[in-house]
Amino acid sequence: MVIASENRRGLMFVLSSPSGAGKTTISRRMLEVDPALTLSISVTTRPRRSSEMDGRDYHFITREQFDDMARKGELLEHATVFDHHYGTPAQYVNECLAKGVDILFDIDWQGTRQLAHKNRSDLVSVFILPPSMHELERRLRTRAQDSDTVVARRMAKATAEISHWQEYDYVLVNDDLEATITKVMSILQAERMKRVRQTDLPGFIKTLK
Repeated sequence: MVIASENRRGLMFVLSSPSGAGKTTISRRMLEVDPALTLSISVTTRPRRSSEMDGRDYHFITREQFDDMARKGELLEHATVFDHHYGTPAQYVNECLAKGVDILFDIDWQGTRQLAHKNRSDLVSVFILPPSMHELERRLRTRAQDSDTVVARRMAKATAEISHWQEYDYVLVNDDLEATITKVMSILQAERMKRVRQTDLPGFIKTLK
């Protein structure tokens, strides 16, 4: 159960990183420990993996459905990654923000840039870096989910993704998972307390005069 806040506006909390740098693990831990956080579930045209569930991991749709949503302006952001299309349905996100629910995004720099263009005031972005490219490749191979060809593609793409680090509000090196999770949670807590997000402050201030 996600807990909404009537005292402030929700925020869009983005985690981005090259594949294998840790953003998915960090995202799962955040959702486990923070009941005021919910995951933005993207639509995608890629095939569903055996371990995935429609509506939990992604909304799996056809290319025709995806194009229709994009044409109607129903996606806050969308991008093409490894020949498949991904996008964020706008309606759910907007409803969460209005209710004071924070939404966690696991998206790349393309999607983050689009969110910033459309709704910068509600956006908090964090980029996760690996401690080294050698360690990144080791993690990808340790997962044993991808072939050598796919690992090579992900490593080649990682350099391009890392080049966009300056577009993010915060940048962390994930050399210690637990320490990185603590830092990310600290960022989230601080951003929640920003004056512009505390919608009840003007009324409260009046009571002090």
